[in-house]
Amino acid sequence: MWDLCSFISSNFPAKTNQLLSRDSYDNNRNQVKKERGDVKEYFESIKRRDPAARNIIQIILLYPGVQAVFWYRIAHFLYIHHLKFIAELMMFIVRCCLNIEIHPAAQIGKRLFIDHGTGVVIGATSIIGDDVTMYHGVTLGGVGRGDVTGKRHPTVESNVTIGTGAKILGNITLGKGCIIGANAVVLKDVPPSKTSVGVPSIVKK
Repeated sequence: MWDLCSFISSNFPAKTNQLLSRDSYDNNRNQVKKERGDVKEYFESIKRRDPAARNIIQIILLYPGVQAVFWYRIAHFLYIHHLKFIAELMMFIVRCCLNIEIHPAAQIGKRLFIDHGTGVVIGATSIIGDDVTMYHGVTLGGVGRGDVTGKRHPTVESNVTIGTGAKILGNITLGKGCIIGANAVVLKDVPPSKTSVGVPSIVKK
């Protein structure tokens, strides 16, 4: 037995140290606990934002927005690891099944909640922060070919709420904690903690 361990240690020192390291084991265990906590917090955040949400099973099985975000996470991983066609095909199937279109290249933070979900479109260069809530019919759309970096879709900072049917167009920024009214067409930046409504939208003081 010890001869076998010696052989492994001498031939695969880096891997052996990693496998036998107590610190590595503890780090992996802590990472699993953190990920479980993140998942639990995600479902708890949905229940806080939607009074109709009763339990995790109901949310997983009956909330298309949650299902779409789940598949987006996998597709995004594939996309950034150069499996772009597979990622795009996956999200195409999601669009056909759930009527929610999220480009796998989009950057989405933690705990995005798409309520109802039908008709939501999130473009390729969109950036979304944490704890964002959006309702059905929302579009994060592009204008032209974008700036010199190619960014042509909105940036949505954390804790933003986007109402039903709102259209956010171009490389603009919705500031942290702002609210976008239903059916608004937003063409300019919205400052943090402000409310923007109308067509085209105006910031309410």
